[in-house]
Amino acid sequence: MPDSILFWNAVALEANRVSHSDPDKRQQNGPTLSSRAIAIVHLAMYDAYAGIAGLTRYIDPPVPPNGTSESDAVAGAAHRTLSRLYSAQTEFFDAQLSGFNTDDPSFAFGEEVGEAMLELRANDMDSRSSGYVPSNERGRHRIDPDNPNQGFDSPFYGAQTRTFAVRQRHNLDYPPFNNGSDPKYRRALSDVRARGIRPDLTATLSTTPLFNRRRTPGETLTGIYWGYDGANRLGTPPRLFNQIVREVAIQQDNTEEQNARLFAYVNAALGDAGILAWEQKYCHDFWRPVVGIREHDETLGPAAPYDAIQNVEFNDGDPGWLPLGAPSTNSPGVKNFTPNFPAYPSGHATFGAAALHITRMFYGIGANNKSGDGLFPDDFVSEECNGRNRDNEGTVRPHHTRFFPGGLWDMIIQNAISRVFLGVHWIFDAFDFTGGDNGPLNPSLGNERIGGVGLGLRIARDIFQHGGGADGAPQMTPAGIEPPIMTPEPGTPMPIHPAQPAVQGNCIGAEPATKSKKAAGKRGAKKPGKKGAAKKRRKGAASPEAISRRQRAWPSGISERDGAQPGNRGPGAWPSGISEKE
Repeated sequence: MPDSILFWNAVALEANRVSHSDPDKRQQNGPTLSSRAIAIVHLAMYDAYAGIAGLTRYIDPPVPPNGTSESDAVAGAAHRTLSRLYSAQTEFFDAQLSGFNTDDPSFAFGEEVGEAMLELRANDMDSRSSGYVPSNERGRHRIDPDNPNQGFDSPFYGAQTRTFAVRQRHNLDYPPFNNGSDPKYRRALSDVRARGIRPDLTATLSTTPLFNRRRTPGETLTGIYWGYDGANRLGTPPRLFNQIVREVAIQQDNTEEQNARLFAYVNAALGDAGILAWEQKYCHDFWRPVVGIREHDETLGPAAPYDAIQNVEFNDGDPGWLPLGAPSTNSPGVKNFTPNFPAYPSGHATFGAAALHITRMFYGIGANNKSGDGLFPDDFVSEECNGRNRDNEGTVRPHHTRFFPGGLWDMIIQNAISRVFLGVHWIFDAFDFTGGDNGPLNPSLGNERIGGVGLGLRIARDIFQHGGGADGAPQMTPAGIEPPIMTPEPGTPMPIHPAQPAVQGNCIGAEPATKSKKAAGKRGAKKPGKKGAAKKRRKGAASPEAISRRQRAWPSGISERDGAQPGNRGPGAWPSGISEKE
């Protein structure tokens, strides 16, 4: 009998990949819904296993039967949740049951657990953008000008969705900005402008020392390697991080019980990372480099004053700048792009730190350890660079084998910084930093209230400690830890125009809503860029103050490496019918 956790984990990762590849099977798409779906599946799998094995449960009902097959219980839970979440792939899921006894009471118990888990999460918010109103203020998120029809992904998901296993809704401080004049912000801007630029625009960079550090071929490869931006035949970051954890589990020769605990922890962490990162994204509502660099000069952008500044000089910004972009892998002719949600914090950085640090802790790495580990002695091949997948011009990328001397910690840092090399994130979206001016920017992880890595680390520690460590498992978020925007009760329709999830004191710990207007203006989020601008604003344009008031309204995998038969690599087994395995 194969390890049922690894088996159904592989099925779930394939469902994620197919859902981003087949137009007729597009369900649970994007980083938020895919992390939620995979969390539901793995928590149900754990709970079904735990019910038969007599371990600590995530949910109490239903009552386990007298059956003795943990594997059949896992199959029942996985099949039921996957079939509901990815209903267009039910035939594929049915085909995976041939190795399990569906007549065993354990299987029926697993199905009941899966149904209970789905019911528990039935009232989660979805990824729709209806009612979201982007702000015209400087520093606020707007669409990618190079992909103007992209819309907005999951603006209400984070703020309106209950968490899975954390004991508190972790938040972040403001990023450096001050209306674009903060020296740290300007260093970050120069860095991404030079290292994230589209290759054919490199000649437009000035020859000042600020732009001497341009992206190297190795940095370009790093940016693409960690992509998985919902790409055709690849899916999303939760799939990538599960692929990595599979390798660790196989190398560590985990038992089935250990895998039940580990993958429940990892995917609960990914689920909560998706919720809390997106709550913070739309709370801070911070612009992406493609908007921030193009509109850096105060004469540019919808918030520009009517009395335009004379003698414009674009020493820092560039109205024609475009990024290398998140890779549109296996989609010939489709532009690379900037993701359609705010920059701060980086979802990639949050996902990676949450999933990989909770794995580190599972294997005994200290909760506050921020250094290399020996948990990934082997190489890893990202499917972005597996020698078969193609860039958006149809060219096959070379096969790339990458080694990580510092193990999973190296992966956390590389994954986070990779987004700067693509030009879709500022460095502080990942972590605080030191350096700049004429030297390199260096990660600084002392302040975990800046960027996605710190947010992910805190999520991982919280869930792991709440669950009781390696001998425990994720526990449900305590009652009373509610999202900022309350979702209507089951059976009540969702609002067509939900409250706007913009910056306000209930969402961020740094500045309470009672701050004076003068103090708020110093942060650069709610003040026009030039004195007197409001008086001379273009006719018919909404003032920044009016927009701000409107926005503030709230109520209170399958890895390439797994192509070999798993019998040669540890206690794994592959489901039948998995596509793109050749």
